[in-house]
Amino acid sequence: MSKIPFVTKEQVEEIVKTYPTPFHIYDEKGIRENARAMNKAFSWNKGFKEYFAVKATPNPTILKILHEEGCGTDCSSMAELVISEKCKITGTDVMFSSNETPAEEFVKCAEIGGIINLDDITHIDFVLSALDEAVKSGRLSQEALGGEGRRLPKRMSCRFNPGGVFRLGESTEAVQVMDNPGEAKYGMTKDQIIEAYKRLSELGVEELGIHSFLASNTLSNEYYPALAKILFELAVEIKEKTGVALSFINLSGGVGIAYEPDKPANDIAAIGAGVHKVFDEVLVPAGMGDTAIFTELGRFMLAPYGHLITKAVHEKHTYKEYIGVDACAANLMRPAMYGSYHHLTVLGKEDAPATETYDVVGSLCENNDKFAIDRKLPKIDIGDYLCIHDTGAHGFSMGYNYNGRLWSAELLLREDNSVICIRRPETLDDYFATLDGFWDVEV
Repeated sequence: MSKIPFVTKEQVEEIVKTYPTPFHIYDEKGIRENARAMNKAFSWNKGFKEYFAVKATPNPTILKILHEEGCGTDCSSMAELVISEKCKITGTDVMFSSNETPAEEFVKCAEIGGIINLDDITHIDFVLSALDEAVKSGRLSQEALGGEGRRLPKRMSCRFNPGGVFRLGESTEAVQVMDNPGEAKYGMTKDQIIEAYKRLSELGVEELGIHSFLASNTLSNEYYPALAKILFELAVEIKEKTGVALSFINLSGGVGIAYEPDKPANDIAAIGAGVHKVFDEVLVPAGMGDTAIFTELGRFMLAPYGHLITKAVHEKHTYKEYIGVDACAANLMRPAMYGSYHHLTVLGKEDAPATETYDVVGSLCENNDKFAIDRKLPKIDIGDYLCIHDTGAHGFSMGYNYNGRLWSAELLLREDNSVICIRRPETLDDYFATLDGFWDVEV
């Protein structure tokens, strides 16, 4: 099986006349269609909103496209909050889910009206102190908190960690071990989160939500429904024990994509229907049928709609057959860091037989700088363009400058098939710019 690139060899040959390889390119049409499919899958819930995980693809053009399709942003740092603000994505369109958070970032979230999602019960006092000090110093207006006398925003959330190991399936044969929340640094225990809701309610927070992330890149239509059941049942228990009826339940991320072409893809319509079924079984009978459902997907929303385009520049014949390309792990870290699979297409040779076995490698002085190991591919000639698939999320965003390698450009393939630059490539002047007063470099 294979994956079909959204750009052709002929398109790339035209693009490189202006933007040399390597570069990341995104498919606007695919992004919009996927966002619409996501919203349709959860249209049964009147308060549904997808908060796109900015960390996956922190580019303003991408965020604006998604916002036009009804998505908010999930932020986890000052920079991500500022990007959202610059894109005019503010208020309850922003969810701030962070951990070990500096005080000024909580203040910034409050300033733009975003929803603060607390990772730990101790953060209640931390946020109170931060916001009190910001109001006192004039950095934060009282109006930003909703009026005179308020010390916290009207709407907040808490992050839940159930502990243990998260599994799908009931019989021994059907069980899938998905992840190990008990080893994760995120979220509160059940007792802590119940106490947190009591305290936040007493402090005047009027709308409270819950958030949880139990597994990453799941390839199962059952993950979200299983997570939803855990959170829905907890929401009912919270209402019974505290009197707090949660306004929203955030299923966070974790719905993945099939990086390997022979793996079955998630069906977002089936996932939405599965959550709907649990919603009707658990929340509706408890009088909580108006609870909004939120999601915070990054990979599912963007990964398939991004390619890293690179050029074959060297070949090496030693104990193995190597193809050296002009991209490296600094452009796409996942294969080097995690051993992750990313499908490769040799553009113009999509129908050619895979007669060769290559390691496709980059230029870093690290032996793990390999995009593919022992990969069966058509014969690659110097000058061929390779498409590395599924880099639209956690691709460019995880880049770095090791060996002095520079960040690539980011391009957008528009719906009319035109191509625009949405982030220029880094230059050597950019790279040296932070060495104030130390270098006098002419490049």
